[in-house]
Amino acid sequence: MGTIVSFHAHPDDESISMAGTLSRAVDSGHRVVLVFGTRGELGEPVPGVLTDGEQLALRRTAEVYESARIIGAERVEFLGYTDSGMIGEPSNDAPWCFWQADVEQAARRLAAILEEEQPDVLTVYDDNGGYGHPDHIQVHRVGRRAAELVGVPVVVEGTINRTAIIRGIGEMAESGAELPEGVEVPDFESSPDFGKTEDVITHRVDSPDQLERKRGSMLAHASQIAPDHFLLAMPHEMFASAMGTEWFIVDRLPTDDLPALFTELFEPIR
Repeated sequence: MGTIVSFHAHPDDESISMAGTLSRAVDSGHRVVLVFGTRGELGEPVPGVLTDGEQLALRRTAEVYESARIIGAERVEFLGYTDSGMIGEPSNDAPWCFWQADVEQAARRLAAILEEEQPDVLTVYDDNGGYGHPDHIQVHRVGRRAAELVGVPVVVEGTINRTAIIRGIGEMAESGAELPEGVEVPDFESSPDFGKTEDVITHRVDSPDQLERKRGSMLAHASQIAPDHFLLAMPHEMFASAMGTEWFIVDRLPTDDLPALFTELFEPIR
């Protein structure tokens, strides 16, 4: 049995970005641990979900434990920072938010968990956090440094396959199909940092047998993802196509034997 520690910025990030990979790891007999930089205090709650006086941070904490149960994760930890909000917002300047955290200090908080777990694989995000969210970028920085401190064998960076999205949009246009209601296509001309192109992506994880677990993990985050959210409202085939493959960048691999967990799950794309 191997161990994968999956490091994220906010509750629900684990569902959308990696629930398929993590569920597949569990099904293969491996241990999954979730770690979060924040509790997502600044997320926008689905209207009507919170009860009077209910704190969003507490609700999102409870939701992530339910998500972890569905995935099969055995441990959930929080580093203790607050949500920084989207890039450019005044909340980015709060001295206690994750974006303002000293990278070395935050990395040592994460390293304490890594030392206990001795993971074969640590997941973080790519250097732009997928789409430029400051807390996601901080996950990359803090996670990479913590892995150095502890000597984690393999660090994989979760990313968005920009090339595949553009290809899929083109194929839909050629076929005459329309995007589901509520889907907003990124403006790739004005958002050159959204995702990564396929030439820099190195690995993929296909998880067709875990799709319903991924959907269930997303539904667990009811304060953020309504049942009629376009991702969940997709027909099964479209959901499988859009969400059934998760993409990763691995820039360094050990020169000796690779961990079995890594070779079992992560397929090179070239």
